[in-house]
Amino acid sequence: MSSSKGYPVNKLCKYLNITRSAYYHWLKHPQSNSEIQNEYISSEIKRIHEQHPDMGYRRIRDELDGHNGIHVNDKRVLRICRKCDIKSTIKWKPKSCTRGDRNPDHVAKNYLQREFHADKPNEKWLTDVSEFKYYIGIEVHKIYLSAILDLYDRRIVTFKISEHNNNPLVMETFDEAVHLEPDAHPLFHSDRGYQYTSTQFYNRLLEHHMKQSMSRVAHCIDNGPMEGFWGILKREMYYGHRFTNKETLVNDISKYIDYYNNQRLQRKLNVMTPMEFHNQYAKAV
Repeated sequence: MSSSKGYPVNKLCKYLNITRSAYYHWLKHPQSNSEIQNEYISSEIKRIHEQHPDMGYRRIRDELDGHNGIHVNDKRVLRICRKCDIKSTIKWKPKSCTRGDRNPDHVAKNYLQREFHADKPNEKWLTDVSEFKYYIGIEVHKIYLSAILDLYDRRIVTFKISEHNNNPLVMETFDEAVHLEPDAHPLFHSDRGYQYTSTQFYNRLLEHHMKQSMSRVAHCIDNGPMEGFWGILKREMYYGHRFTNKETLVNDISKYIDYYNNQRLQRKLNVMTPMEFHNQYAKAV
């Protein structure tokens, strides 16, 4: 019987669904502080994994450190993940590159030259359009997301969503960006999609004193960080889901971009979010 309360050990073990031997082993060999801490870390890792199954052990470690105040190294998180059989979801690869316009009005050189580092905000912008599908019965419908990414802090400066992949979509995205950042005169890089090679778009860049840069034909890596953002967005909120109406898809894309800018930690940004990294520069100037 228990010496403190007088409860029978047999009944306690049966109630807790453990063996007597396990109870006495625990009594003689209590958990170390490290084991107790690992259990706590394990529970937090499981919680993060349930919310973000796309996260690998490195991003889980950054989440523990940046948002939970738990300071551990990669190896420890990896050991716990393996013990708990926690794995990130499958990474999806892009299927193709955008084809260049056959009869472009204007083609620019690749001035960016894969120099994906920027020393300050609004020094280099990248842009592109990506396609998303939703289903109504057996009918397939499409929407298009146009976005502009800042290479300094990797934030999405702005974005627009439309049912049509056309000039107005790209022009509205650009106009919104210069409205939000009126003093920005970045090197502006894109692929050779027909919207970006149009005279209309070229004139907009001239009006706002921006130098145009374009990827070479069939060289997606020339616009690598933009392609990388599409991959992140689609892995984490789109692939593996079947959207059955436009409103839900548009809403989820919008919510994800807000999450990406304001909550998603990045090691390339010293384990900060894009907006935290952006605001840090403003404070330092």
